[in-house]
Amino acid sequence: MSDSHPPYGGPSDPNAGQPWGQPPGQPVSGQPWGPPPGQPISGQPDPFAYGQPGYQQQPGYPQQQPGYPPPQFATPVQPAKKSRGLMIGLGVGAATVALLALCGVGVGLIVASGDDDPEPPPVATTSAPGGTDPSTAPSTEQTPDDGPNNNNAVTARYSSDFESVCEGSPILNAKDYSTPSGSKAYTFYNSVDRPDNWMLRSAGYGKSYYAKSDEFESVSVVGCLKYQEGSEGAGKKCQLKDSSDKIITIDYVSSRYTLTFYAAKTAQKIGDGGTINAPAVRCPSFVTYNKSTMKAYASPDTGAIESALDKFLG
Repeated sequence: MSDSHPPYGGPSDPNAGQPWGQPPGQPVSGQPWGPPPGQPISGQPDPFAYGQPGYQQQPGYPQQQPGYPPPQFATPVQPAKKSRGLMIGLGVGAATVALLALCGVGVGLIVASGDDDPEPPPVATTSAPGGTDPSTAPSTEQTPDDGPNNNNAVTARYSSDFESVCEGSPILNAKDYSTPSGSKAYTFYNSVDRPDNWMLRSAGYGKSYYAKSDEFESVSVVGCLKYQEGSEGAGKKCQLKDSSDKIITIDYVSSRYTLTFYAAKTAQKIGDGGTINAPAVRCPSFVTYNKSTMKAYASPDTGAIESALDKFLG
């Protein structure tokens, strides 16, 4: 080592000729051994080197006394590295241990091996009461009932839409049926010439089961009057004016119908109303007729329908 003199004629180096290192028990002073602060070792930053940003001397530790071993310190455990960085990390750690050992500081290192990052600890889950695994326990969740399982179910917009019940189609927005008493009802009858064509036949005005045309969402019962094949009876000749004011003669024919009650919400049968006559004792003031046969069929008797409704719903 060459001699060096302080600038400006200052005193010579007081440590010149002194043994290398500091006296026992004295804190390390001056710059630490190794590369300048902030310079990496082997191309990687050294997290354990004195002088790195963030390193602080821990206060409160006793001074080393002569004859006693130096104080021991542990470094923070570093996360396990991928295998591709293991050799570099071991090189950095070895250099750091050697450097700190020269300063009389004990270093504890934990080296983790493996190709992958450590798996997180298993998460404990709480089983259902009785020790049943919730992932295998049968579900008790109730499936909401969105309506009858029928592709032909319809949503009524008018009272006339309830005729679909007579063809087996439920009404989705009809009122649920529970008991006959207190239920409101509509009644329909079909045409002799067109059996799938149903017409509303109101009966029981003022009764508890009577529903106006705009009260269809309160209706839970539908009475269907189906024409009995072969029930055609003797009628009478009636003279009427057609749409062109021409006088025509038609045969006004009597018949019979079978009344059946259904729940509007499900289209399921809930009762029988018996046989309802369609008398042709008087010529009507207005009637529809068949131009090819010149026949018109009488409508079911309103009084008989009301009597059947009173018996079933009253």
